[in-house]
Amino acid sequence: MPTLIDAPQTLQAAGTRPKRLDEYVGRLRSGHENVSIAHMFSPSGWSEPGQQPAFEEISVVLRGTLYAETREGVLKVKSGQALITHPGEWVRYSSPEPGGAEYIAVCLPAFSPETVHRDPT
Repeated sequence: MPTLIDAPQTLQAAGTRPKRLDEYVGRLRSGHENVSIAHMFSPSGWSEPGQQPAFEEISVVLRGTLYAETREGVLKVKSGQALITHPGEWVRYSSPEPGGAEYIAVCLPAFSPETVHRDPT
């Protein structure tokens, strides 16, 4: 029988300003270790420490602009666009523009604090 996820588990994500993260599928909400799917709400001025995760992350921007700083430069991912970061790549996400960013993040395998490998703050 299919499993209904009736509501996400809401968390506050890492970063300089509070960012809401609604996890629908993943280690916390559904017990999945192979994938996580979360709806992110990043306010204007939010940024997080750099990271070099051991998982692939696919971000689909629904509203606003998500910035992804990499070793090669800064990518501006706008509404209607997606970004794929590969395991082991260094990236720092932010939403500096007015209105922030709203996006869906899919991590393969599922996000884990132990495998995100954030830079020391």
